[in-house]
Amino acid sequence: MDYGAYLHYFRLLLISTIKLTDKSMMVINKKAKVRFIHRLLPILFLGGLIIYGMVLRPKVFGQPGFPLEVTFMLAAVFAIAELMLLGFEWKDIQDAIIKKLARGFPAILILFAIGVIIGTWMISGTIPMLIYYGIRLINPAYIYILAFLIPIIFSTLTGTSWGSIGTIGVVIIGIAAVIDANLGITAGAIVGGAFFGDKLSPLSDTTNIAAMATDVDLYDHIRSMMFTTLPSAIIAAVIYFMLGFIYPPSGSEIDAIQVAPTLNAIASMFNFNGWLLIPPIIVLIGSIRKMATLPTLLTSSLSAALLALIFQPYSSADVMTAIHKGFDANMAFWVSDAPDSIHTLFTRGGLYELNEAIIFSIMVFVFIGTIDLIDAMPTIVDRVFGFIKSRASLIVSSLFATAFTNGITSNQSATSFIIGDAFRKRYDESGVSRKVLSRSIEDYGTMFESLVPWHATAIFLTTTLGVAYGDYWHWQLLSLINLVMAPTLAMLGKGCFYDEKD
Repeated sequence: MDYGAYLHYFRLLLISTIKLTDKSMMVINKKAKVRFIHRLLPILFLGGLIIYGMVLRPKVFGQPGFPLEVTFMLAAVFAIAELMLLGFEWKDIQDAIIKKLARGFPAILILFAIGVIIGTWMISGTIPMLIYYGIRLINPAYIYILAFLIPIIFSTLTGTSWGSIGTIGVVIIGIAAVIDANLGITAGAIVGGAFFGDKLSPLSDTTNIAAMATDVDLYDHIRSMMFTTLPSAIIAAVIYFMLGFIYPPSGSEIDAIQVAPTLNAIASMFNFNGWLLIPPIIVLIGSIRKMATLPTLLTSSLSAALLALIFQPYSSADVMTAIHKGFDANMAFWVSDAPDSIHTLFTRGGLYELNEAIIFSIMVFVFIGTIDLIDAMPTIVDRVFGFIKSRASLIVSSLFATAFTNGITSNQSATSFIIGDAFRKRYDESGVSRKVLSRSIEDYGTMFESLVPWHATAIFLTTTLGVAYGDYWHWQLLSLINLVMAPTLAMLGKGCFYDEKD
């Protein structure tokens, strides 16, 4: 036995451990010398960029706003420069960034998978079939409740509230106008339904980003949102059903000329049968059984691709294109008179579908990873919300901080990362599950957007549906009820998962 060799290896291990310890102590000592103003400066710089570049320029000066990705990139450059001036080495900063990126990388893979699943669900005919039968279900006698329920189905399966509003929402509002229904109630129902599905869809980018920003499992995040969103939706649905009797439409028939081109185009592009429900059933089973998100989504995508090859008139090359760059309605070259709404809704998906969300997430991780090195966000939150002692107050504070941030930035993705990074340490220390934080970010973020008149979402809604903000906002019952439901549950301590390990 060569004891000399063992002694040599032991000495090397001891030296490397001492060096590692010395390096860690150096970083700790540098942190100790960092003052509160140093931690605050990167946040102030980011806030200044957001207010000037995303609020003042487009809404006051009439100039193009700054891209959100560039905004966070510039903030990251500022933070890195400040830390290097404070004496931190680039390697330490780089390690902090890589650590943050490594923790968020699984969620980034899910964003790629969402693009693939949308493309395959399109070319398989799964989404088109549900849209086709959803339009045919519209009954004038129940226009308001159907205006709420149909967008729920569409946005849940597509993961997009704006896309659902811009397609099926436009169809429903047109039908409401023909039968002389109340357009304010109809628009409010459409918006609420679209945001319900978007919020609870595993295919939604904002849903995934809220889970990513708080380090919460996607399906745990969705199940947590059920506590506030589902009761709000049930109450809203009952009210919309009753409104059908209080404000009944004058007309009793839908103009077939208005919807026939859309239905004919969809029926010409795809073959429908019950097998096409397999892909969403796989996702549903995966959610119920708490299976891993990424394998579940990819399995659903694979099944959809096989169904497209078996039942649809598209080639294998078309299927590969749908996976790569998304489905294109022009693939159905035999349909020459498809309405523009068909192209708007169906031409999407693929690996690059969420490239903006992915690039933005990476830029945010770079910024947050940098300021994590000096514990910036937890320290600031401790200073600002140090007076908060109870768990309920903490949840309510995160709700209102989310509403304020989203109202200023007009961007839910940015809000998710800012609030998630600011509050998750306090949630951990208070024994409140982070899935309550991720839920709160959507309760007063995603659900709040349509109620802010200057928000990009509200502007999109009024432009797309042709209904003024003042006519629809008080009929957007889902969000209004949800804004009451979320703090009420916090004060009662219901559905807050106290002392549950994440």
